[in-house]
Amino acid sequence: MDEVIAVPEIQQRIHRVRGKRVIMDADLAHFYGVTAKVINRAVSRNLDRFPEDFSFRLTLTETENLRSQSVTSRLQHGGSRYVNRVFTEQGVAMLASVLRSRRAAAMSIAIIRAFVQLRELLATHQELASKLAELEQRLEGHDSAITNLFETIRQLLASPEPDHSRKIGFVRGDS
Repeated sequence: MDEVIAVPEIQQRIHRVRGKRVIMDADLAHFYGVTAKVINRAVSRNLDRFPEDFSFRLTLTETENLRSQSVTSRLQHGGSRYVNRVFTEQGVAMLASVLRSRRAAAMSIAIIRAFVQLRELLATHQELASKLAELEQRLEGHDSAITNLFETIRQLLASPEPDHSRKIGFVRGDS
């Protein structure tokens, strides 16, 4: 498995937990071509390189929620029985330095690119949402003006036909 995983596939494995974008140890293990046990041992041997904002263990509830989102095994069906560790973008970069394999380095680059693309996409969406909100505010005052305009047009269209039986022009009163 020397082939680097495509960025869109990696992005599908990035989740939001505790307000941070993270990727699970099991997913990283799959990408790196190792077991999650290898990753967790490497982290355990280098705990000083993985502060809480780089990597942290999930609660049992968070683990179950992510496993159900990722369609991975559940405890009652003989699946993995450990609480997952997750890695932020910085944690992925640090993990590559701890694992020190070509595969880990190449995959870490791809994973970091996936994080960056998601961040850029989110920024674009936030910019669009902001512009939409601004447009809505601008148009908010125009609603009543537009409604009044349509009402006036309706009244003009509903006006009775003018009486054409009357002569047009100056009429003298003594004739």
